[in-house]
Amino acid sequence: MRLTSTALLLVFAAALAGCNDTLESATYDTPRVSNKVEQPLPGRILAEIQKKGMERNSPIMLRIFKEEGVLEVWKAKTNNRFDLIESYDICAWSGRLGPKVKEGDRQAPEGFYPLTPYHLNPHSKYFLAINTGFPNRFDQAHGRSGSNLMIHGACSSSGCYSMTDAQILEIYAFARDAFKGGQKSVQLQAFPFRMTAENMARHRHSQHSEFWKMLKVGYDQFEVTKRPPDVNVCEKKYVFNQLVPDGTSFNAQAACPPMSTPPALEMAMAGYNAAYGKAYDKAMNKFDGKIWYDPTEAERKALVADLRRSRAKDLAFAPTGSALKAGKLLDLDDVDPAMLSAPNGAAAVNRMASNPTTSQQAAPMSTPVPAPSTPQIAAGQAASQAPVTQTAGAIPVPQPNPLAPSPVAVAPEAQAKKKPFWMLWQSE
Repeated sequence: MRLTSTALLLVFAAALAGCNDTLESATYDTPRVSNKVEQPLPGRILAEIQKKGMERNSPIMLRIFKEEGVLEVWKAKTNNRFDLIESYDICAWSGRLGPKVKEGDRQAPEGFYPLTPYHLNPHSKYFLAINTGFPNRFDQAHGRSGSNLMIHGACSSSGCYSMTDAQILEIYAFARDAFKGGQKSVQLQAFPFRMTAENMARHRHSQHSEFWKMLKVGYDQFEVTKRPPDVNVCEKKYVFNQLVPDGTSFNAQAACPPMSTPPALEMAMAGYNAAYGKAYDKAMNKFDGKIWYDPTEAERKALVADLRRSRAKDLAFAPTGSALKAGKLLDLDDVDPAMLSAPNGAAAVNRMASNPTTSQQAAPMSTPVPAPSTPQIAAGQAASQAPVTQTAGAIPVPQPNPLAPSPVAVAPEAQAKKKPFWMLWQSE
């Protein structure tokens, strides 16, 4: 008996259940290159690398934003600060906003993941793949399970971040060149969304809000220093850019050792957080009485239904659409408060969004404003008297901008035009 198209799709979906390299190569957009593993970056990117004052083999960092469906590649300039070099629309990611918890939950990971050459898979049946390294030390401390969570090609995913083959060809080349240049570990930062004051206020009712606030500390510090933060785990939580006494180490399950934040970074973050507080208050007024509806994967896919139908013969083509575009704001008064505290409260609230009379599209996002890092500032103050040493990697401490005018040289009438203190580290 011949299989129907529906049956074929079901078989295909089952093969992807673990995102575990069982897919035969998709060919709908596969670049025709003689050696995909050694394929050089295209001329347009090499020109941009040179324009931005970067070396071809300088370090990189990857940053993912689920809600916007974007994967960014950041690359080190000759001054060791990172700058955005390329941005890609993610073709497919499964599940909803929130971390991966267990095998089979179809969630794509969120957190900070160190990638080494070991994580590159040149023989992937998804054209090319980079393992995210899930579960990391934080995930393991919380008993989270899952395997073979990748950034890969083939534009089809179940728990992975799937790109087109043409995109992963470039992303793989970025990582390959950085490792050839001597980079030992590429940091992958996977976030639910850009962690601005407005986005944090919009998602404040989420069951994952405390987890996201923790990730924000690392997000904020990168925004200030433009260097990947030094990441450790203790007391089952992430800590960033912390100095500890000589001979002390971090244990993901144990109590955190005495820690301190580098004074320059602490001072910069104080100004950064002051700006965030004002922006958050403004955002809270905007979203007063509202709750955000996080769309299902099916609802995201509905946004690109016509595109999916036009590629019906390409079973691997499965774009999942934008969670930002598919999401909605609901009136909080229309939501049962008991749903918010229930374990599956978010899903219950989401089901209410099917009534269009009680929802509206979210307003455009405002200019990104970073969020506070107060937990680590407090930790730094508590341990400020202890002798400290750097434990791993280079703590990215901001240095004063040599081009910034001295305070005594600024005329009184120009004071209002000065950059906030924390922005002195963001110059090119």
